[in-house]
Amino acid sequence: MKSAKKSIAKIGLSLFFTFVSCDKDSDNNTEALTETKVEVGTHKLAAYSIIHNSKYLVVFESGLGDGHSVWNEKKIPIELSTQSDVLTYDRAGYEKSEKDSKPRNINQLGSELETVINNFSNGRKVILIGHSLGGMVIRDYAVKNASKVAGLLFIDPSHEYYNQPSQEEENMLYNLYKANFGENFGGTLEAREIIEDSQYMATLPHLPNIPVIVISSLKVDASTSESDKQKWFKAHELLKEGVSDFMHITTTKSGHYIMKDEPNLVIDNFNLLLSKIK
Repeated sequence: MKSAKKSIAKIGLSLFFTFVSCDKDSDNNTEALTETKVEVGTHKLAAYSIIHNSKYLVVFESGLGDGHSVWNEKKIPIELSTQSDVLTYDRAGYEKSEKDSKPRNINQLGSELETVINNFSNGRKVILIGHSLGGMVIRDYAVKNASKVAGLLFIDPSHEYYNQPSQEEENMLYNLYKANFGENFGGTLEAREIIEDSQYMATLPHLPNIPVIVISSLKVDASTSESDKQKWFKAHELLKEGVSDFMHITTTKSGHYIMKDEPNLVIDNFNLLLSKIK
């Protein structure tokens, strides 16, 4: 698995480091989280929650290649559950969720996120936390369900200004996922749609005018240059259009997995976001 991740990370270098999250070695610790199967039409998704009827429901959205357990390594959902109800889940083809035969594009992922949320929100507004490709998914949901979202926390999100893969690059990524994880793995199916995803995101209007915090990794490494990171920063800055309460936090201490390298940075900024909407 680790060698596969290294190979994936090399594809397209700067282009793909923010689309590809694939952390198959995540600790599958679901301590204190209740597992539920959610019917979304053609398949069922595994969801994990802690519900004690707080004002808001906090929902985590993972990146390409990651199931819900990526958030559990540093026990961030457990930490946040002391203040709010929390919900993580696996998209189709990840961990315990069933596969789906429909194209796994952002529009479909956002629709399924809506169904999952509706099963747990009980009419409450949600706070969405999205990493990498998950940032696109929560953007799609927030634009289409503005009245249901209280705030957004983006963790190094993918963005169409930066992520503009060619067909050759998409094919390479898809084939590598397929070879290492199988054709029905969620990441494999989602990799086939990344060109369409970038094109689709470019058609969406601005985010709703609610509190938004973005945390960007500006750490330069073997796969990224300083100029890459500056373009990455600019892409994230574009998320503030139409948003009056916007904060952009940067770090050079973390790579793409900020929630693993600096979990307290995520927790502290969640607490800041929550203070803005209480």
